[in-house]
Amino acid sequence: MGSESLFQEYDFGESEDSPIRPFKRISSLNNQRQSVEKRQKLDRLSTSDCNEVNDITVKENLPCVNENVDDVTEKSDYDIKTENTRQRIRRVVYMHSREIVEAANKMIKVENRASLVSGLIESYGLHKYLRVTEPRPATFDELSIFHSGEFLEFLKSINDQDDEEKYTEEAQLYGLSYDCPAHTGVYDYVRLITGATVQAAEHLIDNMADAAINWFGGWHHGKKDSAAGFCYSNDIVLGILKLRERFSRVLYVDLDLHHGDGVEDAFCSTNKVLTLSVHKQAVGFYPGTGKVTDVGCGKGKYYAVNIPLKDGIQDTEFSTLVCRILVKIKEKFDPDVVVCQCGADGIIGDPMESFNLTQLSLGRCISTLLSWKLPILLLGGGGYNHANTARCWTYLTSIAVGRKLQNDIPEHKYLLEYGPDYELQITPGNKKNDNSKDYIQNLYHDVLYNINQMMTNTQSR
Repeated sequence: MGSESLFQEYDFGESEDSPIRPFKRISSLNNQRQSVEKRQKLDRLSTSDCNEVNDITVKENLPCVNENVDDVTEKSDYDIKTENTRQRIRRVVYMHSREIVEAANKMIKVENRASLVSGLIESYGLHKYLRVTEPRPATFDELSIFHSGEFLEFLKSINDQDDEEKYTEEAQLYGLSYDCPAHTGVYDYVRLITGATVQAAEHLIDNMADAAINWFGGWHHGKKDSAAGFCYSNDIVLGILKLRERFSRVLYVDLDLHHGDGVEDAFCSTNKVLTLSVHKQAVGFYPGTGKVTDVGCGKGKYYAVNIPLKDGIQDTEFSTLVCRILVKIKEKFDPDVVVCQCGADGIIGDPMESFNLTQLSLGRCISTLLSWKLPILLLGGGGYNHANTARCWTYLTSIAVGRKLQNDIPEHKYLLEYGPDYELQITPGNKKNDNSKDYIQNLYHDVLYNINQMMTNTQSR
């Protein structure tokens, strides 16, 4: 479907601020802009100015390293060694070590997923454009900035225990049951995953990076005093609290299939952190929160923004709606830093069997956030089709560093996990789309109303 017919289908009003426009390839937009600039320049030049004309031509041919890449089949064709190009490279820190991969691989709900993610990123050579940083474990004191001491002490006490019957009853009090089964090494895992997110935030605080990535983090359901929804801690909350040491206003964006309830609850009463969650809403679907009318409380009223969607949402609808709302939030809230949870469980093929998304929809959202040129922290989250999750986060990594990727997955240790097509691109799903035109339209206007109320609340503080 072309962008023109799409915009007629989803006309959110105020067409001069169309969300479709940013999705046009930046390379083509640059070519158009540069062609106009060149014609204007040529009009001003005399015949004797040939050297300046040649200089313009050379500059036109320089690629934009950080361009938004929608076509994953094109191979890289630019030389990052060029001095002028190097100045435009985004500084990206990537939290990674053998220890954190091994710890994440042991998590019962996402066993061995970490190896697929790190293996695919490396197979494409993306690590050459990343500043790879070995995470340090968080200390007890760092964890207790959000989590209760009693909860942490319990995790610590069972860390080396292998007899679950000794602590089963008490474990249930701390949420360590079906969703988050207790297991040996759980405290070590919490320290390492959370420490990676906090350390990534520190790189942004110290201006050592423009973007920081921890694909092993992003556990948004964790509560102050209990585990929940596969999340043994809430590294996101602790990362945001760390960022607040320098940045006044933090925007948190949650693209996971599930509502980011743990993060929203933690900041529901402050106007310094705005939480935006895009998620599935259905009767009986976990965690059951995140209605469009859930807007926060007290000083934080209208600083919680929720976009509840139904089954079957597709790439274009998803990215059009979300990016349009992101632009509005930026205008109203004016964040200093962004944290984005990039859960991949809404991608087609996930066992959750909910949305019809591919990695392109998440990529467009990330491209929008990156275009703001604010410090940004990118985190993982859900994603239970491990191969597709690796495809998604590898693609998002390529956008962060501005590299085009070939569609054929390179030969590497885990290649067989990507059969039968062995391609990076994920085929869009054909699940019935329950999001009608009227539903999307009404949802957008409801969210926009809440955002406008937030602005009123901002003026009164």
